Amino acid sequence: ADFTYDDARARLDYLAALGVSHLFCSPILQAAPGSTHGYDVVDHTRISAECGGEDAFRRLCEAAHERGIGVVVDVVPNHMAVPTPLWHNL
Repeated sequence: ADFTYDDARARLDYLAALGVSHLFCSPILQAAPGSTHGYDVVDHTRISAECGGEDAFRRLCEAAHERGIGVVVDVVPNHMAVPTPLWHNL
């Protein structure tokens, strides 16, 4: 939550000037509430709301592609959480 997809998008010109060819985005899926690392996934069907959600992720990808920067996504499907309360797992 301290660095969102919009924050990353705001730095794309700098990254392009450095010659960065790809962004590596992981984790991107919805993690347990209050997660500080995002690898405790509770919903594999949603992109992290804390990082800006699907719309912000799409904006990041589109802006990266406009600059010739690719996007690599690692969904880490084996990283899951069983949070309390259990209803966080959808």
